[in-house]
Amino acid sequence: MIWSKLVLQIIVIFGLMQVSKCLRFDIQSGDTKCISEEIKSNSMSVGKYHVVNPSEATPLSAAHKITVRVTSAYGNNYHTADKVESGQFAFTAVEAGDYMVCFWTEEHKPPATLTVDFDWKTGVAAKDWGSVAKKGSIDVMEVELKKLMDIVDSIHEEMFYLRDREEEMQELNRSTNSRMYWLGFVSLLVCLSVAGFQVWHLKTFFERKKLL
Repeated sequence: MIWSKLVLQIIVIFGLMQVSKCLRFDIQSGDTKCISEEIKSNSMSVGKYHVVNPSEATPLSAAHKITVRVTSAYGNNYHTADKVESGQFAFTAVEAGDYMVCFWTEEHKPPATLTVDFDWKTGVAAKDWGSVAKKGSIDVMEVELKKLMDIVDSIHEEMFYLRDREEEMQELNRSTNSRMYWLGFVSLLVCLSVAGFQVWHLKTFFERKKLL
């Protein structure tokens, strides 16, 4: 019973952590749609997309083609597809940061509206467990155990990642507080100096006018 509760808790935490985006959105001719997601380094990412055919009886026209780019936070290109109806990508992130998938279409007259289905998975959710089971000739229970092991590893890595981010934020806060302290000190010094100069100037002025 305790083991079952622990496994359930791990699965719930894992479900909150993993990224799996299944989207359907519209793009007007000449417009751009971008979707971003923060991905850790060495994490797997897979995605697939296709333009929904508004009429199954006829093939898609040239106006129903999209151009797709997948780039990292540093501008490195991970996937490119020009004027396609569908496609897919898969990569292991070398850089940590926000990865962006952009879709855009050429401008057509009369304008057309494209509907795109996009499925994007990262981390453990991106693994092909069916392929793992076939290659390893293992049963369902072993596949589930492998999934749980990967979940635990992913949670462990996420904990270290969050701890590193917390340390970075604490260091940033300390640096900001130190700078604000010195800024306040310098501002006070400048104000006192200006006040002292004004008092000296007024005293000198009154002495010249023999008002003191």
